[in-house]
Amino acid sequence: MRRLATAFALILTSVFAASPHVRAASVPKLDRVVIIMLENHSDRSVIGDPAAPTITQYAHQYAYAANFYGVTHPSLPNYLAITSGSNWYSNSDDPTQRFNHRNVVDELEAHHISWKAYMEHMPSPGFMDNFYPANENVALYVIRHNPFMLYDDIRNNAARRAKVVPLDQLAADAKNGTLAKYIWISPDVCKDMHGTPEEPCPYAKDADLRRSGDDFVKQWVPVLLHAKGWTKHSVIFILTDETTYNGDKATGGWLNADGCCDAPALPPGTALLPKGGTYGGGLIPFIAVGGIVKRGYVSHLEYNHYALLRTIEDAWGLARLGFTSDTANIRTLADMFANPL
Repeated sequence: MRRLATAFALILTSVFAASPHVRAASVPKLDRVVIIMLENHSDRSVIGDPAAPTITQYAHQYAYAANFYGVTHPSLPNYLAITSGSNWYSNSDDPTQRFNHRNVVDELEAHHISWKAYMEHMPSPGFMDNFYPANENVALYVIRHNPFMLYDDIRNNAARRAKVVPLDQLAADAKNGTLAKYIWISPDVCKDMHGTPEEPCPYAKDADLRRSGDDFVKQWVPVLLHAKGWTKHSVIFILTDETTYNGDKATGGWLNADGCCDAPALPPGTALLPKGGTYGGGLIPFIAVGGIVKRGYVSHLEYNHYALLRTIEDAWGLARLGFTSDTANIRTLADMFANPL
């Protein structure tokens, strides 16, 4: 996020009453999952935009979710949601936050499933500082876009820290056939479309930010699709964490606070959402790319980050984390796959 939000303990009133019960559907066997997390842009600001032709092409060529929401605002709690099934009462980008909760790494390792996270401009594997270089205003790597180093049981485990690495390692892993089954990729704050207050990638030059994000996708998706050991049952998910930041005080600084599927709710009178109600992350672009993905498909079902996490859990037989256990409201992405069996 472009400023630190005041920490706020959310009342996790789920939107059960407003959400229709969802029908269970089968998730196909997945050999590999890659998540490319971009930043702070709504679906309409990216898909169809001249500055993002590659992302738009993938949305049209593969499967696109037209009703996919961030879980909440700002950035950091969305990264928690997609890796542990909850925002854990955080509505803040405070980089000093740490979390002692079961997360996707715990589940992956319990089932002997390999994982690795690639962070652009992270200076070394397992880097533990909050920014690089220097401070938030000039940093290209920020810990709030690296959920793995927010969890105590990863930070305090040298073997796990060693799997959170600079992005530079991705090309070699793809060429050598050493890609993990679960892969997370965070571009730096310029290439994820987030931007910086001034140079090197000012917020004010948003078209340039969208081009940078598009160039990142254009560079790395083909590397993955042509990686040694890549299979038809491997999939890349391309998305942003939340909708566009526009400074609107009525929604805590965001284009809107629309949401679904167990997004948190706030009481009236809070600074983040004065009117109260659902405090979701707004509509965001979400694209699935891979051989098992439907071609030219648009899903109109409601999803958020919990749906992606539940899809991974179901594909690999993992225990459900946090709100992904609410199968009445959190569906999988099964409809986006060509062969659900």
